[in-house]
Amino acid sequence: MIAECLSIGANNHLQIGGVDTVELAKQYGTPLYVMDEDQIRKNCRIYKDAVDKYYDGNGLILYASKAFSCMQIYRIMAQEGLGIDVVSGGELYTALKAKFPMEKAYFHGNNKTNDEIELAVKHGVGRIVVDNVFELGRLDAISAKYQKKTKILFRIKPGIDAHTHSFIQTGQIDSKFGVALETGEAMDIIAQAAKLENVEVVGVHCHIGSQIFDLAPFELAAKVMTNFMADVKDKLGLSLSELNLGGGYGIKYLDSHNPVEYDAYIRSVSEVVKDTANSRGISVPKIIMEPGRSIVGPAGITLYTVGAVKEIPNVRTYVSVDGGMTDNPRYILYQSEYSALLANRAGDKPVKPVTIAGKCCESGDLLAEGVMMPEVKAGDTLAVLATGAYNYSMASNYNRIPRPPVVMVSGGKSKVAVKRETYDDLIRNDV
Repeated sequence: MIAECLSIGANNHLQIGGVDTVELAKQYGTPLYVMDEDQIRKNCRIYKDAVDKYYDGNGLILYASKAFSCMQIYRIMAQEGLGIDVVSGGELYTALKAKFPMEKAYFHGNNKTNDEIELAVKHGVGRIVVDNVFELGRLDAISAKYQKKTKILFRIKPGIDAHTHSFIQTGQIDSKFGVALETGEAMDIIAQAAKLENVEVVGVHCHIGSQIFDLAPFELAAKVMTNFMADVKDKLGLSLSELNLGGGYGIKYLDSHNPVEYDAYIRSVSEVVKDTANSRGISVPKIIMEPGRSIVGPAGITLYTVGAVKEIPNVRTYVSVDGGMTDNPRYILYQSEYSALLANRAGDKPVKPVTIAGKCCESGDLLAEGVMMPEVKAGDTLAVLATGAYNYSMASNYNRIPRPPVVMVSGGKSKVAVKRETYDDLIRNDV
């Protein structure tokens, strides 16, 4: 199995967190997102323990909630002592409703609206990660309105090639995110911010990409960013205390994937940060990291019911399920690969490649191609693995299809974290 929370029971059914997935499909219906809460908490603790160990307690793990956002996930993060990274007013509002402590929230985004900035300032968000000079001016004005001095970081493009899909590379100079080092833009905006009365520059942030399996890009980013912090002190006399190195740690979607252990990322980067800081004569900054996918991705699966099996001789076999691009658009967006199996015959030997097709009125509505499966029959329960990140959060109502519920399992029991949408939910805002 590609995730430690998955196993095969004596009845040949797939289990998640020790709970029979076939029974979950019967109880809650399909499509169905299922997440192992105990695995999520374990992943949180691995990260938190590592940052405490390698930075002597001078660090903070933020859960990148764009991976999966709902009130329950924010409650879990609060209970586990993590901060959160939010990228919209909607994510921030959800965290507020979950009573997440706002001082541990960092607000990102390349084009925050005035309403979003005002919501963040009004509720005392711990840090706002400023993307550009236009946002800086608006934030200063809104902070003045509320008579607050907002602590900020700047998003920096460190010019690092993350060796990942071009759509999810965000650290290179040609990116919609942040300000560039190469052009002097980053130094200029910090100099400008230092003169403003209603913001306080406390650090810098970078994020080089997502689903990265190599240590080298993270180590290089840490070196570049720590050197930049030293340059800021030398040129502007400003000591920055926080270095946010983002996230992007890869997970195992296929058996062939070999991600680095989470602990190893933090250990290797800590050595680079400490060595660089010491060589440049600055204090080791507080380190912020923002894992999202690696906390929730492996802990989730999606269950479907097979409706039809169409075999086209010498071409391919289509296995049609009752979900598709509405609950997982990542294949059509990124050609993201997934592992899949029959939850009701999980131990059966795969015998042929199939294409898993969704129910949307789009010929490109596919979830996977060339997946080796046993002989599939209509009525089988099919599981797609490692769908805990960027599946529910990217889901849509295309073709007026209601979004599936999210069920969490813990200690052998299940509970609904997000309800299944109804047809009435689809027309709620129609007039």
